[in-house]
Amino acid sequence: MQINLNPEWQSFLSDEISKPYFSNLLQEVDKEYASGTCFPPKELIFAAFNKCKPDNVKVVIIGQDPYHGEGEANGLSFSVNDGVRIPPSLRNINRELCEDLESVFMPTSGNLEAWAQQGVLLLNAGLTVRKDSANSHKHLKWSLFTDAVIQKLSDEKEGIVFLLWGAFAYKKGSKIDRSKHLVLESGHPSPMSANQGKWFGNKHFSQTNTYLKNRGKQEIKWI
Repeated sequence: MQINLNPEWQSFLSDEISKPYFSNLLQEVDKEYASGTCFPPKELIFAAFNKCKPDNVKVVIIGQDPYHGEGEANGLSFSVNDGVRIPPSLRNINRELCEDLESVFMPTSGNLEAWAQQGVLLLNAGLTVRKDSANSHKHLKWSLFTDAVIQKLSDEKEGIVFLLWGAFAYKKGSKIDRSKHLVLESGHPSPMSANQGKWFGNKHFSQTNTYLKNRGKQEIKWI
């Protein structure tokens, strides 16, 4: 499989993508797509990177793996294409967003590309999945790659906001240098977690913008 990754990220991650495991990973992904239906479409596997260059990253939101329903995954964590029914976790994200920012306008689309274009890296731990089978590519080494991405951003950048939602994301972000970056943690926005009082009221969106503003960076227009 040819790597569809923009030149800026190819340069930033040159050491990682030159390792033997990464070449083997792409071969395994090719086999998965050849043997059955997988998401997102091949050309969107690296969309999170191609929509947000490394020098522009202000915020990182970590998801687990892409949506596994037909027509949902678009390569950005928690995001779906325009016209696709908004999934439950994203509905809860939007509800918290509106309450936090005191907006009466609930987003009508689940497409988060506008966030990515402002510097929000919407990164799934695994970049691919089989149709109708959540976390089905866990056996592939995507996590090794995305761990390296997070580590490199932590080591070489400053002032990034990492939003860790749920136990999986906590673990994924365990090595972030909190002396250089802001790390905000809460429960996952899935209905089960949110209904247990672990999601709503975290005010991550306003806290993110306050931090960015205090560092002289442009705030994110979340809505």
